[in-house]
Amino acid sequence: MYSTLISATELHQHLHDPEFIIIDCRFELASSNAASDAGRAAYNAGHIPGALYAHLDDDLSGPITPQSGRHPLPDARVLAAKFGQWGIDSSKQVIAYDADTGAMAAARLWWLLRWLGHQHVAVLNGGLKHWQAAGFALTSSVFTPAPREFKGMPQASWISDANEVALRARQAEWRVIDARAPERYAGSVEPVDTVAGHIPGARNHPLSRNLQADGHWLPAEKLRAQFSELLDNVPASHVISMCGSGVTACHNLLALEVAGLHGAKLYPGSWSEWIKDRARAIKTGATP
Repeated sequence: MYSTLISATELHQHLHDPEFIIIDCRFELASSNAASDAGRAAYNAGHIPGALYAHLDDDLSGPITPQSGRHPLPDARVLAAKFGQWGIDSSKQVIAYDADTGAMAAARLWWLLRWLGHQHVAVLNGGLKHWQAAGFALTSSVFTPAPREFKGMPQASWISDANEVALRARQAEWRVIDARAPERYAGSVEPVDTVAGHIPGARNHPLSRNLQADGHWLPAEKLRAQFSELLDNVPASHVISMCGSGVTACHNLLALEVAGLHGAKLYPGSWSEWIKDRARAIKTGATP
């Protein structure tokens, strides 16, 4: 079974395997309604045969509250019911993909399934771009799976809140890693949130560092070398991953797993939640 990445060729070999559930996660992380619907429109125009569609806002996030970030975690019971509607149970291998945007939403689905205890989930390496580059077909036909009973329990130890992040970011034996682009981390550019900067003590590892120029993920040994330098002997179990809203943070969590570094946690609220409380410290510039 696949638990991190799968190639386009490997997925094609399982295209008609009834034990595989394929989910298209294409989504544009932008504030406009038109942009948020672009992924669904792209899915309707053409997708991997048999793939279902997961919308980041509607399916992979919960309702926004005055205290939350932009993409709160969904209620675990609601999420489990959704997975069951998609035909997922403990026997199924799930494959998530998106376009050529770095597998951001696909990594979120990967993490959510694992958070509820489903280990047989992987992300399509290189996304839809490389599926098509390999000469494999798309379809506009919509597949309707037979519902299953998804049994899963959220793993509380996989999540950190703002109070823990504030504490851990100051401790040398921990690492808080921010997946945003360097200019957003530094606070020189902020196209989405109302406040620019980063959490004092958090270190920047933009998700783009996990990828090769062609969109494929870096090999495990290169990812391990990068993260080992960043962690500097801090174990992965003492890592908290964050970003703007808890979505692209999952990209670093997947990269750590590919690298064989296990046990890192997610700060779901991330920067967009952190700045809701004006008493929380903020730093600008390129250093932690």
